[in-house]
Amino acid sequence: MRRISKQEEGTRRDFRESRDLRESRDFRESRDLEDSKTAKVSSDLAESDDSKEGSKNFDDARMNLEDRRELRSQEGRRKTNAAEEIFKDQPYEPQMSKNASKNKDSSNNLDAPENKGRYGPLQDYLDDPTIEEIWINSPQRVFIARNGRSELTNVVLTSEQIQALMDRILLWSGRRIDLSQPFVDARLPDGSRLHIAIPEITSEHWAINIRKHLMRGKTISDLVDLEVMSEDVAQILVESVASRKNILVSGSTQAGKTTLLNALVSSIPVTERVITIEEVFELRPRLPDCIAMQTRGSNFEGIGEISIRRLIKEALRMRPSRIVIGEIREAESLDLLIALNSGIPGMATLHANSAREAIRKLQTLPLLAGENITQEFLTPTVARAIDLVVHVGMDETGKRRVQQVLVVNERTEAGHIDCEEALTWNGLTYLKGTANLVRRASSD
Repeated sequence: MRRISKQEEGTRRDFRESRDLRESRDFRESRDLEDSKTAKVSSDLAESDDSKEGSKNFDDARMNLEDRRELRSQEGRRKTNAAEEIFKDQPYEPQMSKNASKNKDSSNNLDAPENKGRYGPLQDYLDDPTIEEIWINSPQRVFIARNGRSELTNVVLTSEQIQALMDRILLWSGRRIDLSQPFVDARLPDGSRLHIAIPEITSEHWAINIRKHLMRGKTISDLVDLEVMSEDVAQILVESVASRKNILVSGSTQAGKTTLLNALVSSIPVTERVITIEEVFELRPRLPDCIAMQTRGSNFEGIGEISIRRLIKEALRMRPSRIVIGEIREAESLDLLIALNSGIPGMATLHANSAREAIRKLQTLPLLAGENITQEFLTPTVARAIDLVVHVGMDETGKRRVQQVLVVNERTEAGHIDCEEALTWNGLTYLKGTANLVRRASSD
């Protein structure tokens, strides 16, 4: 047998590769040509008025597509209705895995008789009147807040149980959460506020907060009895509400802003019509003529969102005697200022470190509404719109208290609004300031 040299072997290998490449290219060109012809024939059959067979095939394909869509829609509605019936008629009793149940006592077992309830092991904390808030950092880290202090509980859950619990709550509230909308604010049947954040926004586990309103429904007199404020502070607030002043409640998270705002709204005369606007329903004023509205997120198509700004504009068309905003955070502060300057008194809450900081923040937030908003416009607008700022806070022991009452004057200078203190808490008692509340009331 003749021996093949390396040069000849390389030549043959190059020839084979060239032949394979040429055949592969010819095959692709032939296949693309056939696909093009097939597509053209199909298009001609669908569009031609002369080809009855083509039209019939096209109509059959379209009908089959519509039938499949309708079947999927019917199947989705059937599953949704079935899930609603299950949640409506049966208590929530998710099953624990065998491996997980070996390491848990009966107090954390959802099947245990003492945990029979709508929200499993969380139900006891929801029913406890001394617990203010519940939050879950991970299935093994469930915390509660009692008297302003946080505590780690001995509850241990699984990721499946947490998701099942939250799905049940969200089903009742009508809100949704998914990868396109990883945050949600919702409300429990008892009025508690729920906030959820899911991965990948969080690093690994669902982050859940359930905030209860233990003092909601309290009046100004009730807050005095609870030592949230003194008799002098209560008198100032009641007289300010009666004289239709615009009141801003400031403070940190969990300081009691919503509780105080609810008490102020409940002291409005019953002859007035009140419109409340919130992200999630929290206020429950004791008034006969009160309309409550809340925001709405966008749907799966990204439309249908109702913002606080939109609700403020709609509220002005509903013959309000007063407008109450649960909390202002962004550009809606501009719409509130415009509404207050239109002759309609109102109230709102705002996150701030002090009463004076609340005024400065209110001079800044409306800038988010657009580039045409200037500080020269905002400073006198805020000075004329806000009459009183009530700052609430929580001390190191967890005690909530009204810490300052600030009177806002209409005098401004170099972007600064003149304010005077009416009462200030020094840690032991309230100190009277230089503010003259009668002067502002008579000028109105």
